Amino acid sequence: MEPLMEHSPQHAAFAGTVAALMPRARAELAELVAFRSVADAEQFPPRECAAAAEWIARALMAEGFEDVRLLETPDGSVAVYGESAGPEGAPTVLLYAHYDVQPPLDEAAWTSPPFELTERDGRWYGRGAADCKGGVLMHLLALRALRANGGVPVKIKVIVEGSEEQGTGGLERYAEQHPDLLAADAVVIGDTGNFRAGQPTVTAILRGMAMVRIQVDTLAGNLHSGAFGGAAPDALAALIRVLDSLRAADGSTVVDGLAGDGRWAGTDYPEETFRADAGVLDGVELIGSGSVADRLWARPAVTVLGIDCPPVVGATPAVQASARALVSLRVPPGVDASAASELLGAHLEARAPWGARVTVRPTGEGQAFRADTASPAYASMASAMREAYDGVEMAVVGQGGSIPLTSTLAGLYPKAEILLIGLSEPAARIHAVDESVSPDELERMSVTEALFLARYASAAQG
Repeated sequence: MEPLMEHSPQHAAFAGTVAALMPRARAELAELVAFRSVADAEQFPPRECAAAAEWIARALMAEGFEDVRLLETPDGSVAVYGESAGPEGAPTVLLYAHYDVQPPLDEAAWTSPPFELTERDGRWYGRGAADCKGGVLMHLLALRALRANGGVPVKIKVIVEGSEEQGTGGLERYAEQHPDLLAADAVVIGDTGNFRAGQPTVTAILRGMAMVRIQVDTLAGNLHSGAFGGAAPDALAALIRVLDSLRAADGSTVVDGLAGDGRWAGTDYPEETFRADAGVLDGVELIGSGSVADRLWARPAVTVLGIDCPPVVGATPAVQASARALVSLRVPPGVDASAASELLGAHLEARAPWGARVTVRPTGEGQAFRADTASPAYASMASAMREAYDGVEMAVVGQGGSIPLTSTLAGLYPKAEILLIGLSEPAARIHAVDESVSPDELERMSVTEALFLARYASAAQG
């Protein structure tokens, strides 16, 4: 049973407003999810991202933001910026989310269409519903709750990114070129989530990311496997050998020159809970060594994201001349992502068998991040979460994912307090088929954010 607590009048006001706004929020999220805003022109037309950005800009203007802009960033993506003045002497809070989404994968595998928000079993399904279009709605609901109950007590800046999932760094470089734009006393990154539904959580660390594309070439063209197989070097087999070198026998990540023995000192992640959250099949072992938390939050982790090779259906008896793969490497705080990318590339090139020609091209990277959870804003967030979640205390965990802008902001504004919250609890299945968001979590996290902004303003002004 959840702990019970006596709620403040402030909580009652915010919670009542947000509850009344939830039908509107569902309709708005449906509109936003409908945009196929994958920031990759090879998969979806750029107009889908442009339409999503324009939708958010209109939403900010409707909320009374005085300064709303569409920012063209160096990677070709568009970020949405909004600014709203607060009371004299009030602190500035930057709210972050992103509107670009992961590709839907096999659309036929979805129970309902990925770009059509669908309610089922008490959840709202759709690509980006949790990651991170739901985060956009979380920010809007929190601001609406404040405006309906006395006004927003801080100066607000909003930045909604257009290429976070692709990791191509457009907004990071734009921020570096315009260092005053996103300056704030506190930053709320609305792109992580709760350890589990009903457990309010802030994320203390994010792993960094290095992504590379590897291509293996062995022949001038494909050859008949009956006539040439056995002597002709197979590029696909060579690629498989190279990729296999990235794991030890127990599945631990192995990259030459990269340490893999870090330890996590925070909240534990029981193996049984992880197996259930991850949907690991009975009898299948977890990979790696150390605790689950060590493996997720304190050590590097490599993942082969995709391989270009002939599909089984329609394959012909041929020795492959070329093959390529996309490889992601997550690294813990303290490891430079650029250095890790170079180590990964060198490792892949050194493992090529039979003199195969290997080309490695970096395609994206982002630095790791570690928060200062002892900063004053965390006290305000802990108080807000405790009340919004009926007395449940705030958990502090790590996250294996990467949000590249976070480290950029920490470097540009070292005095800013950065807090990571969001809607992506385990059942959300972000990046997978049938992604969803819990409307209960959206409602409570929106109340949390409204309470945080009110309490942070009071604490900052003494």
